[in-house]
Amino acid sequence: MITKTKYTQENLNKILWDAADSSRTQVDAGIYKDYVLAMLFFKYLSDLSKKKHEEYKKRFGSDEKRIEEKMKLDRFYIPPKSSFDYIYSIIEEDNLGEELNKALHRIEDANKQKLDGVFSVDFNSESTLGKLDERNKMLRHLVKDFAKIDLSDVNDDIIGNSYMYMIERFGTNAGKKAGEFFTVRNVAHLLAKLVEPKPGTRICDPCCGSGGLLLLAGEEVEKQGSKNYALHGQESTGSTYQLARMNMFLHGKDSTRLEWGDTLNNPLLVENDSLMKFDTIVSNPPFSLKKWGAENAEADKYKRFWRGVPPKDKGDFAFITHMVETAKPKSGRIAVIVPHGVLFRGGTEGAIRKHLIEENLIEAVIGLPAGLFQTTGIPVAILIIDRSREKGGKNENNKDVFFIEASKEFKANKAQNILAIENIEKIYSTYKNRKDIEKFARKVSLEEIKENDFNLNITRYVDTFVEEAPIDIKANLKELEEMEPQLQKLEKQMNEYLKELGIK
Repeated sequence: MITKTKYTQENLNKILWDAADSSRTQVDAGIYKDYVLAMLFFKYLSDLSKKKHEEYKKRFGSDEKRIEEKMKLDRFYIPPKSSFDYIYSIIEEDNLGEELNKALHRIEDANKQKLDGVFSVDFNSESTLGKLDERNKMLRHLVKDFAKIDLSDVNDDIIGNSYMYMIERFGTNAGKKAGEFFTVRNVAHLLAKLVEPKPGTRICDPCCGSGGLLLLAGEEVEKQGSKNYALHGQESTGSTYQLARMNMFLHGKDSTRLEWGDTLNNPLLVENDSLMKFDTIVSNPPFSLKKWGAENAEADKYKRFWRGVPPKDKGDFAFITHMVETAKPKSGRIAVIVPHGVLFRGGTEGAIRKHLIEENLIEAVIGLPAGLFQTTGIPVAILIIDRSREKGGKNENNKDVFFIEASKEFKANKAQNILAIENIEKIYSTYKNRKDIEKFARKVSLEEIKENDFNLNITRYVDTFVEEAPIDIKANLKELEEMEPQLQKLEKQMNEYLKELGIK
């Protein structure tokens, strides 16, 4: 029985997670999430469609033909025998997975422009979900649990946030695979603030995962009282790309342009045979990606790698290079998460880094704590790259790099460290004020960086050494002297216990 209720964010998060978690069997968390999130999306579409149908029925009575015509003109259309309620009505059928697949494909076919291919999972897969009895048991649990939830009156913000919450919860259980589909929300929030997108901005994430970082960057524009921005993203993993599409739809961002493909070898965000240019780029690309396509870089049709081709087993600078080349000349801004090796490694990477510094593009380097991600325990950094500092840009006279050493700015947690609100605010306000703070932040001239062979290692510029208090030998000796009688007493007692046990 469906519960009609006005959900709070916290309440809906809990209900949805409980429904998802209680149905899980032996399926790996990284795979199971695709099924649960597809089911959630299906239920949401079905509940909204049912609500619309009821509204039209009040207006047009029993004129089903007219109601159907109106339904087809709405944001999306659920054809006959394709709703969640229909699937619930045949829940005891042996071919439940097959029927689910058919229903979802009918929805895709009826909404090709917006939803074509969005349900990429196979609800009838023996290799993933197990043999027929096992599969049906899991699917029936899942359908029954979601049948109890009415999503017809949930606004875009709440359902969208719940979707992101579910992704993050699955990420917690997915271990190293988590980095493939999402960036920890508090880190993403900091990144979105630092990139400072403005109204009218064209925002891009070339490694968008499930789209959370893009949405948070958009939120930063909305905080300024404007909804005038456009989101663009590309993702290489098919199932994650479909999660991103659902995520955008649930947040009411139907016009977002998302592409499925390899950004480095096949960039698809193009217009007029050229790479699209963006005002704002925000990203958490894969760390030190091996086999990223170095062998194809010199022949790149867009000539992105003119500063040098990064090593074949470390794709960090390949992603950075792509972002710089797709940021608008003289105005585009980039905030990107990188492993610390990007700051100091030599060879071709050192040459590319030198080029970027000499072009005056690097505005800030921010060191974050270790243990913020499920995928790695290493500390990471954020690079802020600002093309308004290049020749001809409005900030071309800013000839320094601002370093923030924020490795101690975290709240310890059992599973992983987190950036609390106060940590985020401290880092962001320090970045905005751009003032030196002892052992935390420092503005460094390009000359000094050149003297250090273009090394951007943060601790070269921000001294974090804390002198230990001098040892008071006299006080320590006195303390030992005072403890001596107590130690003798304990030793005597111990000897007595050992005698009783026949050991001594």
